[in-house]
Amino acid sequence: MANRGPSYGLSREVQEKIEQKYDPELESRLVNWIIVQCGEQIEHPPPGRQHFQAWLMDGTLLCKLINSLHPKGNEPIAKISESKMAFKQMEQISQFLKAAEIYGVRTTDIFQTVDLWEGKDMAAVQRTLMALGSLAVTKDDGCYKGDPSWFHRKAQQNRRGFSEEQLRQGQNVIGLQMGSNKGASQSGMTGYGMPRQII
Repeated sequence: MANRGPSYGLSREVQEKIEQKYDPELESRLVNWIIVQCGEQIEHPPPGRQHFQAWLMDGTLLCKLINSLHPKGNEPIAKISESKMAFKQMEQISQFLKAAEIYGVRTTDIFQTVDLWEGKDMAAVQRTLMALGSLAVTKDDGCYKGDPSWFHRKAQQNRRGFSEEQLRQGQNVIGLQMGSNKGASQSGMTGYGMPRQII
């Protein structure tokens, strides 16, 4: 964590609201998934936001996770460093985020490097991992390991095909949102800018 003093006033209120979004139950599910998905002997962290952050902070587990969602030989992160240097760890987190975005996680679901490295917003980290898990379950390409019920499947496309004739017919219909043209006339209208005639 960064060497920062305690926050006061509005900064403290904002930080408390961010911390309230963190879900301990979700943390447990994500830890189990990461351990199963990576398929290695990974030590289970003690429960709690700080332990979860320390467990993921160097970026190695995140890189292994995103690599495990790709077929062998097609991994997005070629070299995973276990360096203790801060900039190397932050670089690995950035590589994971870039690979997650390429995998299909929406930009709005991706956390920022400092959210994890400094522990600023661990709920955002959870949100990114949930989005990644949901995407992996939805793709159903054989790379996902674990219980499929841990994540929601994303909705799939439902393309509709219309013939040229159907499209032409649709142009003649006035939708009810537009109002109705039945009974409408311009009788009694005056020119723009003219006062209304009251008789």
